[in-house]
Amino acid sequence: MRLVTSADNPAPPGGSAEAVQTIDGRVLRVAHWDAPRHMMPLGTVLVCQGRSEFLEKYFETIGELLARGFSVVSFDWRGQGLSERELPDPREGHIDDFALYERDAAAVFTSMQAIGCPQPWYGLAHSMGAAVMLRMAEAGTLPLRRMVLTAPLIDIARLRYPRGARALAEFCDSIGLGGRFIPGGGPKSIMTEPFEGNLLSSDPQRYARNAAIAIAAPELCVGSPSIGWVNAAFRQMKAFENTEFPRRNKTPALVIMAAADKIVANAPMERFATRLKAGMLVSIPFSEHEILMESDAVREQFWAAFDAFIPGATAELTALERRIA
Repeated sequence: MRLVTSADNPAPPGGSAEAVQTIDGRVLRVAHWDAPRHMMPLGTVLVCQGRSEFLEKYFETIGELLARGFSVVSFDWRGQGLSERELPDPREGHIDDFALYERDAAAVFTSMQAIGCPQPWYGLAHSMGAAVMLRMAEAGTLPLRRMVLTAPLIDIARLRYPRGARALAEFCDSIGLGGRFIPGGGPKSIMTEPFEGNLLSSDPQRYARNAAIAIAAPELCVGSPSIGWVNAAFRQMKAFENTEFPRRNKTPALVIMAAADKIVANAPMERFATRLKAGMLVSIPFSEHEILMESDAVREQFWAAFDAFIPGATAELTALERRIA
């Protein structure tokens, strides 16, 4: 396994990538960085991407975590990046059920244990990755002390007929069309679209950096989601509507909302966050969906919230954690 680097997007020094196999035989790309030797390690942060992303997009963020004294682990979900695909067409983003992503995360946690990643473990998860972390937290299978979730996929924004869309996805999936691109979709990565009018970031430099990676290393990229992926996402979003779901979560969570998000819906996210037994919500004005790929002004607000929420390994239990002890 390798990491794709460039002059504009160098990998943080000291990283290594390896192949990790899931319980059902899928091969994932997993990367690991040790905390700087001159700093007292504060624990390990697991960085979980959103749909269609890959490790290289998070090099900047990983470097910032290392500078804070954390070890870092990140990986590509099955079906994207350099992890094994679910379908013969490597550009099609597909999954049959979000439970399969839990198998990916479980394999990564086993790998972290095997290589001795320092405790405590924390999570930093974006969009789809945040949804998977919430699934595991609700099920009691998440070995994280705390997690920070950016723009979690609680519901999709701007659906004119949400019930009809869900019914159509379920029907098409049931008659064997789940492995096809969604109507109007195709193999082109969203990251290669022009900056003007994009729904991911308002920062032209970081957007251009990610587009350059996608163009230089197309093997990292996937295109539109499959009908099966969308149907699986709709099923998961339906589960999030249950008011008891967030109340069963015992992992303290900081939900960071992008106020200008046009990909995930913010109102359902706010309702979900207010029901978390151990959680809080921060909204960042003017931010588009990819908070960590945003302008410096947006990212400074993110890091202020992160630093206030993620304590070092020697920090005492906070009042938030005592609520669920």
